[in-house]
Amino acid sequence: MSLTNSTMLKLNTLLPHFNLPDVVSGDMISPDTFSGKKGLLVMFICRHCPYVVHVKEELARIGQDYSAKDFGIVAISSNDAKNYRDDSPDQLKAMAHELGFTFPFCHDESQEVAKAFTAACTPDFFLFDQERRLVYRGQLDDSRPGNNKPVTGKDLRAALDAVLSGQPVNPDQRPSAGCNIKWKPGNEPSYS
Repeated sequence: MSLTNSTMLKLNTLLPHFNLPDVVSGDMISPDTFSGKKGLLVMFICRHCPYVVHVKEELARIGQDYSAKDFGIVAISSNDAKNYRDDSPDQLKAMAHELGFTFPFCHDESQEVAKAFTAACTPDFFLFDQERRLVYRGQLDDSRPGNNKPVTGKDLRAALDAVLSGQPVNPDQRPSAGCNIKWKPGNEPSYS
């Protein structure tokens, strides 16, 4: 299990466009799906990564806690499903059902959406405010597999709460860490 950190996309970056199928409903999901919401959380996750497995219940809780608060949430898996069968759309759908996800879970087959966000690891979090500008990109919390720290979601939850209350998000943000996105052969990005 190799550790990869998030790229820490520049704050205030505009929300990249995406239009992806939800593996559960089959509906196409785009930023317009969440128009009028106070913010949008985009999470790059997958099924098999030990770092995601470690926090998956908290991701489901965040969905339950914030979907009722006029907040948009979408999860995206950009892993190469051909070489990582656990991350195929049918397996992602099973994961969404098992965890009771209340948000769309999309499959980025081309991996172009991950590149647009400069997503590098799973999990990787990007939080946009009502104006669709990036206000948080970083870790869920300090917990990692094996470090015996509890999974609380405190860093991400603090950012979500700040956006909901119209307060500035603390700019002191620590990178997320996890497995690298499983790029298709020859499709690896060169983030600078």
